[in-house]
Amino acid sequence: MLATALHYSHTLLKEVVEAGDTVVDATMGNGNDTLLLAQLVGENGKVYSFDVQASAVANTQARLAKENLLSQSELLLQGHETLAAVLPAETTIKACIFNLGYLPKSDKQIITLPATTKQALDAALTFLAPKGRVIIVAYYGHDGGAAELSMVEEYCQTLPQEAYSVLRYQFINQRNSPPILFCIEKKA
Repeated sequence: MLATALHYSHTLLKEVVEAGDTVVDATMGNGNDTLLLAQLVGENGKVYSFDVQASAVANTQARLAKENLLSQSELLLQGHETLAAVLPAETTIKACIFNLGYLPKSDKQIITLPATTKQALDAALTFLAPKGRVIIVAYYGHDGGAAELSMVEEYCQTLPQEAYSVLRYQFINQRNSPPILFCIEKKA
């Protein structure tokens, strides 16, 4: 069976993230990606996880505590556009994941925005290790979602082929705006 964008994003992370790596969850949400990343990097790795909603941080903290994975995780109550200011200058990240849209079962007016997402993408690529990946899962079936999807598409299409490979993964015969996955891989 074909993997959903969410499941495929996890496959793409598992292919490159190893114990001891540094990674970023740019949109913490309910902690699904942060949890996976914390498991993959192990106790000697580091996960930087961002969200603007206190409930996202609290939910993620509870999930990580239950699995004894808090020590390798830094949960930040701030927007992903602050990524460059948070990561130490000498940091190299193996992966960064974005789930664009809004936090499920919360205020649908609080959404990711094209300008701050672009700023975060620029920063993520600056820190990205060779053969590292930036994964974007764009949920766009809400007010503001189409504009952000358009920005992501243009951003990915204009990345130089000599430096990056970019994948787009989507279902084209499903109703209700199924998410679209983009994977940017930095060449060696």
